[in-house]
Amino acid sequence: MRFRTNLLLSIAALLFFVLAGSAQQLYVGANYHPHDDKNMEKIKSDIQLMKDAGFTCVRLGHLAWDSYEPSEGKFDFEWFDQVMDMMDEAGIKVILDIAIRPAPIWLHQKFPSIDVVDENGDVHYPNHRYMEDVGDPNYQKYALRYTDVLTKHYANHPALLAFGIDNESGDGKISYSETVRKRFIDWLKIRYSTIDNLNKAWAGQRWSRRLNQWEEIGFPVATHLTDVPEKMLDFRRFISDEINGILFKVLDVVNTNAPNALTNTNAWYYSPSKYFDYSEIAYSGKMTRHGCGFYPGNSLVTNWGVMNALFGISRIRFESTKPFWCSEFTTMTAVPNSIRKSAYATLMYGNQMVCGWTWQSMWAGEEQYLEGMIDWDGIPNRKYNEYKQIATEFKKIENYFPYKLKADVGLAYSFPSQIASNTFPVSHDNQIQACWGMFYWRNMDCKMLEISQSKLNYKLLFVPGVTVMDSISAQKIRDYVNGGGTVIMTENSAMVDTTGQVFRTTLPGMLSDVFGIRVASFEETESMNEISRKGYKGKRLEFSYKGKAIDTESSRFDIIQPKSAKVIGTLTSLDKDYPIMTINNYGKGRAIYVGLPANGNVLGGIVDDLIKELGIKKGPDVPSGVMARQIDDRHFLYLNVSGEPKEIKMNGKSKSILFDKEYTGNFTIAPYEPEFIEIN
Repeated sequence: MRFRTNLLLSIAALLFFVLAGSAQQLYVGANYHPHDDKNMEKIKSDIQLMKDAGFTCVRLGHLAWDSYEPSEGKFDFEWFDQVMDMMDEAGIKVILDIAIRPAPIWLHQKFPSIDVVDENGDVHYPNHRYMEDVGDPNYQKYALRYTDVLTKHYANHPALLAFGIDNESGDGKISYSETVRKRFIDWLKIRYSTIDNLNKAWAGQRWSRRLNQWEEIGFPVATHLTDVPEKMLDFRRFISDEINGILFKVLDVVNTNAPNALTNTNAWYYSPSKYFDYSEIAYSGKMTRHGCGFYPGNSLVTNWGVMNALFGISRIRFESTKPFWCSEFTTMTAVPNSIRKSAYATLMYGNQMVCGWTWQSMWAGEEQYLEGMIDWDGIPNRKYNEYKQIATEFKKIENYFPYKLKADVGLAYSFPSQIASNTFPVSHDNQIQACWGMFYWRNMDCKMLEISQSKLNYKLLFVPGVTVMDSISAQKIRDYVNGGGTVIMTENSAMVDTTGQVFRTTLPGMLSDVFGIRVASFEETESMNEISRKGYKGKRLEFSYKGKAIDTESSRFDIIQPKSAKVIGTLTSLDKDYPIMTINNYGKGRAIYVGLPANGNVLGGIVDDLIKELGIKKGPDVPSGVMARQIDDRHFLYLNVSGEPKEIKMNGKSKSILFDKEYTGNFTIAPYEPEFIEIN
């Protein structure tokens, strides 16, 4: 009888997760911290407020390891079982975070080796969150034990929607302890096998830096921006591998204990604190719902914050076709209606979830002055009502979402290039965001990709400042162009090999024949001291494309020597005209090189031409200041992000599903308002 009951429960759980993974639904909810009080009457009241607001999801458990394991091996789930049961009764699904960070104080006390040590050798007491060395074997043993116990306990709970895998894995300090140094040496031994290979990779012949034995290896701590680039690149690869290592181990435990559960994370991998290579997770398929926090700032009028936050979705999602979850969504600093505006903007990038951070303004700790939907005394504020409005409206349109991106344009991302380009005036990260921005303004889909892991099924490929070029990526670019693809490469691409050393062959490394050019040295347009003093990116330049003069600015530009390539753009405002944009026919395709950092002004003309020539589907025809996507053959989503009413051109009759209106011909969208249209 028990076997039959367990079998039925397993079948029911499997059916739920299959349906949860495929159903058309938009989730609206909140991050909730019942461990702050454990007052069951208040929790019951909070859940009723969530239900009244139409919330369908809640995120629980993050940053709260010791709420479940207050001391070593003594787990307490009784109080939280009640919370999960009440959520289930209210029809609210739970993302249950596996809070492997921060590590409890008792674990720090038991194993001081997990404490963070700074570059000066000083041990830091874990006053702040994320103060643990995640590569430490003792830490990992207990983190995985906690994961195992938690996931076994809640694997089949009917309220469970997904397990959250850590939180903001790229945030926190890098540790420079002796145990980290020894693990780094072990990592290097695997990578290079011999000390001679390491010396070659690290340019040991320079400045008397030759190593004679592994134990002589120290930390590559930079004292100047250009210090030890080869060593620094490897050290950051090592840190990245350790972060990915623990994430994959946690995912494996979850998949063993709860094989049908969805997985999600708040993946702030690009935090400047650590910045690891999340593309390994993204392409593994093990994270079934990629996610991140969405924090566009507090302005309804200015859209730069929204743009940056939307770019955050793209850079985490990569080429995943699964729905995206904004598992944290701003409440902290947001003027009226700006949250709602942002919520609709995310729908155009495949988002399925708006989960507000946070439910209640906190009473204590490092975020006690950040506002939630509920004030400190438990009374709802206007943000609660704004989320309630979002939930009500999303319910009307959820049958048509999440939106599936239809991208003909790919943007190449490279973790090693992000690290290697940190000393450049314009980093790889800046360049890829500039490329992304061109398609934001054109209301067109594009996807970020990692070349070595991508099938490159795009009509147009950007390689924006991909500084580090490996042989696999180079060959894939070559094959892509040879097979008929069009690629645009910008300054500082294919400059160094995988060790971080500048190619000794003609630049761009391994691809100069594909682009039909030789990139020589670069020229600076103004001294870096002047650039820093004046606070801009460089001297103003005049760029000419097809006889049209375009203003731009840059602190440097490449000296390009065309071979088989044709010059299609020049710099015309300096001592002489310099070729700066070239195009080369290679096989069935074309390779375009731009000797400036990616910039919408410089690239806009060639991009518009290529959209026409390559048959890339354009975004909906809308006035400036309107975001729009065609969801399917009959449905369009619009968002007026300007302070003026905007008229949308439309032939024939249409219907507003969002506001239950009928239109004949053109219709108008009020400032900062959305519209969801069905055409007849």
